[in-house]
Amino acid sequence: MITLHGTWTTVDPLNGTFFLWGESDPATQHKRRGRPRKSAGEKQHPFHAGIKELEAGAGAINSSCIRHIADAGARAEQVLILPSATDRPLRSASPSALESGEETNPDSSLQFLPWTVTGINIKPGNALVLLSSIAESQKRIGDMAIGPDLLYWSKVAKFTLKLLISQQFRPEVVEVMSGKAYSRWRFALTDETDRKHYASLENSMPLACIAVSGKAGIYNRKEALDLFINTALDTFIRDQIALPADSRMTNLLSQAWLDSLGTGESIRLSAPEMKKLKDSAGRWTSRMKTESKQALKTCFILEPPAPDTEYPEAPWNLRYCLQASDDPSLVIPAETVWKELKKTLKYLNKRYDNPQEQLLQDLGKAMQMFPEIEPSLNTSKPLSATLSTSEAYKFLTEAAPLLQDSGYSIILPEWWRNSTGRLKLGARLRFKPKAEGKAGKSQFTMDTLVSYDWRLALGDQEITETEFRKLAALKEPLLQIGGKWFALKKEDIDSIMKAFRAKKTGEMALSEALRLNGGLEDFNGIPVSGMKSSGWLAELFDRLAAGEKITSLAPPDGFNGELRDYQVKGYSWLAFMKKYGLGSILADDMGLGKTIQLLALLLKEKERGTKGPTLLICPTSILGNWQREAKKFAPALKVHIHHGAGRADKEQFGKIVKAHDLILSTYAHAYRDEELLKEVNWKLVVLDEAQNIKNHHTRQARAIRALKADHRIAMTGTPIENRLSELWSIVDFLNPGYLGKAETFRKQFAIPIERYDDAARSEKLKQAIKPLVLRRVKTDPAIIKDLPDKIEIKEPCNLTKEQATLYEAIVENMLKSIDKATAMQRRGIVLASLMKLKQVCDHPSLYIKTGAVTDDKTLIRSGKLKRLTELLEEALAEGDSVLIFTQFVEMGEMLKAYLQSTFDEEALFLHGGVPQKARDKMVLRFGEKDGPRIFIVSLKAGGVGLNLTKASHVFHFDRWWNPAVENQATDRAYRIGQSKNVLVHKFVCAGTLEEKIDELIESKKALSANILGTGEDWITELSTEQLRDMVMLRWDEVADDG
Repeated sequence: MITLHGTWTTVDPLNGTFFLWGESDPATQHKRRGRPRKSAGEKQHPFHAGIKELEAGAGAINSSCIRHIADAGARAEQVLILPSATDRPLRSASPSALESGEETNPDSSLQFLPWTVTGINIKPGNALVLLSSIAESQKRIGDMAIGPDLLYWSKVAKFTLKLLISQQFRPEVVEVMSGKAYSRWRFALTDETDRKHYASLENSMPLACIAVSGKAGIYNRKEALDLFINTALDTFIRDQIALPADSRMTNLLSQAWLDSLGTGESIRLSAPEMKKLKDSAGRWTSRMKTESKQALKTCFILEPPAPDTEYPEAPWNLRYCLQASDDPSLVIPAETVWKELKKTLKYLNKRYDNPQEQLLQDLGKAMQMFPEIEPSLNTSKPLSATLSTSEAYKFLTEAAPLLQDSGYSIILPEWWRNSTGRLKLGARLRFKPKAEGKAGKSQFTMDTLVSYDWRLALGDQEITETEFRKLAALKEPLLQIGGKWFALKKEDIDSIMKAFRAKKTGEMALSEALRLNGGLEDFNGIPVSGMKSSGWLAELFDRLAAGEKITSLAPPDGFNGELRDYQVKGYSWLAFMKKYGLGSILADDMGLGKTIQLLALLLKEKERGTKGPTLLICPTSILGNWQREAKKFAPALKVHIHHGAGRADKEQFGKIVKAHDLILSTYAHAYRDEELLKEVNWKLVVLDEAQNIKNHHTRQARAIRALKADHRIAMTGTPIENRLSELWSIVDFLNPGYLGKAETFRKQFAIPIERYDDAARSEKLKQAIKPLVLRRVKTDPAIIKDLPDKIEIKEPCNLTKEQATLYEAIVENMLKSIDKATAMQRRGIVLASLMKLKQVCDHPSLYIKTGAVTDDKTLIRSGKLKRLTELLEEALAEGDSVLIFTQFVEMGEMLKAYLQSTFDEEALFLHGGVPQKARDKMVLRFGEKDGPRIFIVSLKAGGVGLNLTKASHVFHFDRWWNPAVENQATDRAYRIGQSKNVLVHKFVCAGTLEEKIDELIESKKALSANILGTGEDWITELSTEQLRDMVMLRWDEVADDG
């Protein structure tokens, strides 16, 4: 994995380039060819990323950038001043190193040293495209991490684009040496919000952004920020515009300046010419702005005709005023300004100098942007301008934003500023079932046809086609009806007339009606302003709006256990969604019991006599858990696992499906056995941990979407609304087409929300998916009161084939050895073998000592590590902090390396060898709000003296087989000061001695501690047959390659 970085470097005082570089993981870095760089001042960075890696990283961000940066001239070297130990730079992946010294030797001190780094120079325009493609707060893209400096420049790039869109820039003359000047486009902040945003960017710039040394370096945050914005903005504008010569322009200096604005070439002038050009350009650009530091600013107040005026030609009034810059409520009418005979105006105990001069100057500048006020300036003391309705509309839509950006104050009618006070044209739809049925028994699908008719509405009032034609014939962009105004644009007229020519009534699929209800599309090009429905459709839309507040069902008769109130609501919601054929997402927090809610639904369906099989697809790591949970809570369900080398063929599978209620399989088999699974008409297909289909292009995702099913349910514990590509893929599986095509969704929602944090699009999407998602979190007040403070969850894990082979060899060797051993030797052999078996269950590398665990290839060697990764993805996505206990220091080291590499977050590791001072610092840092969220603890080191209540998840990666010791470790999080529910995850390798001993511990909990309180010693006293039975591996629990 590499971490991508970037910084801005200077080419000359006016130009710069973006330098992209990166760090490779030292543990996986290949040795670089060639001689090491010789330099007396700086060394080659020992683990900087190669050019190919950087190109791949840029391509992963935005593939269109590859062709622009892959040319030979793009390769470059820069000297960076980086925080370092004595002999190497510190890795940025460990930001805490600056504070804790963890990455350095205990005796070494932090230094800032020069390191030569090879990277890629990217031109400003291409850099703008590349950086703006990075989503907000995106820390990873595939297997590449995004450094904080690159994330920062991404924010600056988006701010630059915002300045371009809002036209907050102006041309300037820049003299670089005597007689030589350039024309350059420069940003000019006219909006107060943008000024604050700029200040925030300046203050939050990471030091890495100004780490370049030498001539290309910039050592000041403001200088670096300004150079980036100005260079990128200037390049972008120059690439987009062409400024042809103006034959009417007789001023050669002005023409030379205009030419330079388009070409970027220099202008050579004499000293008098230079002064004349700078003065002339200054006067011209000054017209486009007002002085922001003035005590008063000119204000325009637009006043519509009186409410009872029904005539479209009635005039509008644009009043002129002055407004206090420090008190917007203080507005001085032009009449008052002109009445004052002196140069100083006294108003409400305040004094203002030269207000008349300022008002006239500002009105003259404003006329350049809104010429319609020119007739009012023919008088020496202008008070207001009279506007036609068309001119008023132009002021509202064009001039007002431009004037406001230029520093003027604008006061518009309330109905324009607040859209709720403005009438809107829209389609009002009425739906009714095509064929009435008994909603209690009928089953519907997304393809069910519904009847509709529509009317045009203006606000709350329906209008006929004839009435609309009369309004359109007035040819006015603003119209007033009943004292309220509305805008009528030509494109609106065209869309409505087209809709009138279409059918007034018709039929559509339920899926289309839901898209209209969710605001995902317009009706024939007209926004939907209201929907009414009857029959079962009324019940459907009303209950969709109610969410989980729908009527609760009684728990199914065959459910073996107790459903909490929120779980009853959850399974009732699933039943409701199934009744209407709507694919649903149960997205409850980890630990809230999604499994038993789904089992309750299946039992209820069986109780109702619903025929047909259910297919549940889940990760291999939890396949056995589903079988066990079904046996425990829903024993009436006939369950079959379709998995492994001995799974059923086509002939057998058909018979099995008919004889069982629930078929369990894995994501890998979904595409391996695609043809087999597609043969069945499933009553229900369920995806557990549905984020596994987040990439809709994969063969696995395509195979799952191709399954035939009456109904579909997805289960996930991650907040899917934060991962939009994942959201689209899951929703499209559940309700094909609901969110449109993937590329359309990406343009309409993903890019605006993830890259530019578009709040309006985000809210629109939230409302659209709200009816399909039920998500409760542990912090909900209604959930907290229904939960115990500590929830213990067994996490069954499957051995991989490599683990199983090692495990079986150790068992065979132990059983062979103990037959010939003395009692004392037997005891030692058993204890040593148990330790080896524990190590194998954790990870093969722990047993065979092969070193660090940092990549996906090593991940698939351990069932426990795979399951831990899945659970941490959910927990960290929720913003939770976790404790991970292991009794092996080597395992702790491997977990630390792997988790830091996988999640690009710091992981603390506390073990017996950590000095007290460092130990205390770790505990303090973990407790901080913004401190590390992963804390790995050696079980012995973490048993006493720690208060780690920040953690809401506790993972026992391996078991001590002593409940007292495990409980003492758990209490590091579950103790006084803990304000959240704590989930305790106990990992158990299925089919191994871990499962047998766990079952025994559970059955003996009521006994006194002296029976099991001595760890594993009691196992050595078992007979050979008892020992064989305890340690013998069950191969049916071993994971296959899927």
